[in-house]
Amino acid sequence: MTHAHATHPFRIAVAGCGGMADTWIDYVTKRGDARIVALVDIRPESARAAAGKHGLDCPVFTDVRQAIERTGANLVFDITIPASHYAIATTAMELGCDVFGEKPLAETMAQCDEIVRVSERTGRTHAVMQNRRYDPRIRALRELLRGGAIGKPGYFGADFFLGPHFGGFRETMDSPLLIDMAIHTFDQARFLSGADPVSVYCHEFNPAGSWYAGAAAAVCIFEMSDGSVFCYRGSWCAEGAPTSWESSWRITGERGTALWDGHGAPYAEVVADSGQDIKWMRDVRRIETSPEPQTASFHHGALDAMFAALVERRRPETDCRDNRYSMAMVLAALESSRRGAKIAVADLMGGP
Repeated sequence: MTHAHATHPFRIAVAGCGGMADTWIDYVTKRGDARIVALVDIRPESARAAAGKHGLDCPVFTDVRQAIERTGANLVFDITIPASHYAIATTAMELGCDVFGEKPLAETMAQCDEIVRVSERTGRTHAVMQNRRYDPRIRALRELLRGGAIGKPGYFGADFFLGPHFGGFRETMDSPLLIDMAIHTFDQARFLSGADPVSVYCHEFNPAGSWYAGAAAAVCIFEMSDGSVFCYRGSWCAEGAPTSWESSWRITGERGTALWDGHGAPYAEVVADSGQDIKWMRDVRRIETSPEPQTASFHHGALDAMFAALVERRRPETDCRDNRYSMAMVLAALESSRRGAKIAVADLMGGP
């Protein structure tokens, strides 16, 4: 599209005007270089309600293609349901728009691969909202690991135990934990390790007392491309002693262990002196971290990074090419659970 104005180079069509759209729209109102030029929803009353709520004076559409063609939008926010992500993303990029979308990238690996191909062919950016990367505490943990505090990591463990009573669609899904939530933790594991999945064995189950129809708990063992193992233990029907929504992390390496409970600052305990005599349990010293103060919500931090990448004409951190690997972890875990067998992730991915 060539309709961008100098004062507002980003002309945004918001696709999907449900509750999550509020966070995205609020963000745009704080940018001087962007404005919303269209609201799109299959229920026009939802789009009109969003316009009224946020004081927007822009047309409402039920079709994203029509919205882009009539308004000259050059960026689409895809905040629709997962089943719509593939169609919205490919249509928008074919029409010359960049796309920022909520997770997941798409519902199947074939659709994820095609989104990557369309992005490559059109030269348009597609970035996925993996907002949990944009937390100063997990950034501090990654810097601790990158700085070599514990040496080369060999094990990444994440525990996720919560008992939310959502009501609605999640409680009727076949695999609510893996499909709706686990991608956040899987993406965090890739973010921390800098590695990609090689294989997975997953066992899903529905524990006693669960109020979900499908499997609300899972244990997954991933082999990663750097030789490490990532173990995920999770439940969405675990009441009492909850973990953080960011999970509780333990990472062991050659010289020590890094810990983050998902609430406070991460820290490490490392061998105090590598030259000390070998004994039953060697002495350790503690290394603290000092995460930056939180200046923006996770969504706002992610959107800051996405816009910065567009301005600087580079790929964003959560570009579709990268996010495809996090989606592969979810889909391979589901396939492993279905088969009751270890799955090679490359066999699932194929694609570009």
